[in-house]
Amino acid sequence: MSADIILQISSSFQHCLKVYSICVTWNASEYPGTNLTFLQRLSSNETYRPCSKYTLQQGYTAGCLLEVEKDEVLYFSIRNGTHSLLSKSLWISSYLKPRSLSDLSFQWHQGAVTVTCSDLWYKGLVYEIQHKSTFDAEWQSKEAKTCNVTLDSLDAEKCYFFRARVKTLESSYGSDTYPSDWSEVIRQQRGKLTDLCQEKRLFPNFILIAGMVTFLIASLLLLPLWKLRRVPGMHGPRGEGFAARSLSHSASSWQEWIKDTQNVAHVNKMEDGEWESIPEEAVVVQLAEMPKTAVTSPVYRQTAEEEATGEPGQLPRQLPQGGEVVSLGDVTFVMSDNSYVMF
Repeated sequence: MSADIILQISSSFQHCLKVYSICVTWNASEYPGTNLTFLQRLSSNETYRPCSKYTLQQGYTAGCLLEVEKDEVLYFSIRNGTHSLLSKSLWISSYLKPRSLSDLSFQWHQGAVTVTCSDLWYKGLVYEIQHKSTFDAEWQSKEAKTCNVTLDSLDAEKCYFFRARVKTLESSYGSDTYPSDWSEVIRQQRGKLTDLCQEKRLFPNFILIAGMVTFLIASLLLLPLWKLRRVPGMHGPRGEGFAARSLSHSASSWQEWIKDTQNVAHVNKMEDGEWESIPEEAVVVQLAEMPKTAVTSPVYRQTAEEEATGEPGQLPRQLPQGGEVVSLGDVTFVMSDNSYVMF
């Protein structure tokens, strides 16, 4: 049962006296429906005295509360009737739990605040002050050996939460001690206590300006894409694209472009894995000057069959007046200063 014994010893003041309040608890579930007895004494020469204040769990004893005036050895025994279940002796301070702090005071100065309180009457303690603003997710801590702790880099205009507790030094009391309970959380803003934190909200104009800047940047990024889509293009025999404004170039520009592309070759793969290049037939360009009068092309004349049958053929299409004729295979272009017509 020794592993189920929990001792929690705290300090308190009662009737202006320094008093240790001791709470010893045990696992009552091991003995259901049984009232265990707690006996204690502060000297090996004394006789055991029964506990005067039990704690109950489901109507049965589960612990004992007692008070002593100084740190000394506590002898105790837990019994089931006359049968002793556990007998042990220990220093009270080995299981010390300091009392919580309740008299915190704050002194604000430029960019910092000093938190003070009354030191407890026993030594070997560490005072921990924690704080956070309404924008912080976690508490920030600072410790000192006395209850006089200065917190730096604070903005008095912000709202801060403060709390404090006391811990024991392991070198003085061992590893079985407990920290005190946290003090009540205190809110401070502009150097004064407050029940409700009122933080400055972002100015609406700032939000509007930020939105406008974001919209402007997005527009500048999308503008080149929009311009690209607005420019028409024409593709050559190999799929090469060029802007439509190149159509206003002279016939010599057409000849240069065709000269650059007539040596393009298809690449075929041979059986042994090597690639074979077969040149394409050169594209023949015929350039002729348009006469001032309308040109009648054989392409638009009526065939002999149409004349024999007497069926009306298609109406001949008139080429535009003026300009140059460019022939690419079976396709004929008539170019003017700002346009071209394909026949």
